[in-house]
Amino acid sequence: MAKDQKNIILGVTGSIAAFKAADIASQLVKAGHEVTVIMTDDAQEFITPLTLQVLSKNPVVTGLYDEKESWRPGHIQLADAADLILIAPASANIIAKLAHGLADDALTAIALATEAPFLVAPAMNGKMWAHPATQENVEKLKSRGVAFIGPEEGMLACGYEGLGRLWDVAGIVNRADAMLREPEA
Repeated sequence: MAKDQKNIILGVTGSIAAFKAADIASQLVKAGHEVTVIMTDDAQEFITPLTLQVLSKNPVVTGLYDEKESWRPGHIQLADAADLILIAPASANIIAKLAHGLADDALTAIALATEAPFLVAPAMNGKMWAHPATQENVEKLKSRGVAFIGPEEGMLACGYEGLGRLWDVAGIVNRADAMLREPEA
């Protein structure tokens, strides 16, 4: 691995914006990073693992028990090797799971087991984003040092206009790069 190359876990969750994860993965790889994509079951309803596998140049993890090659749990190896966890798009569901320490799938298990910094890019219906439960979960995660980028305001896939769109892909990639360059505290 090159000196400047970093290991990024790209978590993709169930949102119509999941198709933008392909561009995020591609840009991160072009920037010289090692990208491992972790997809929730819901994410696979919007984009296929094969697309993200080709663009990341790595196998895509779709389940907690995907790793069969070693006696070591694969999710723990990924958690240990991660320099950054980027969840884009992040649904209200994954934000709630992270806030409450649930680990019932590969993405949440890795998230709970890593010491790497987090960048979360929410994408959801504006009413879901504004809901007090979601806002409490966001504040809880921020208090733990989780960084957020977005959401943006604009036309949403559900037909509403408001706050809830996934942040611009280039902005997400730039913020991830900036976080990777920040000196460790």
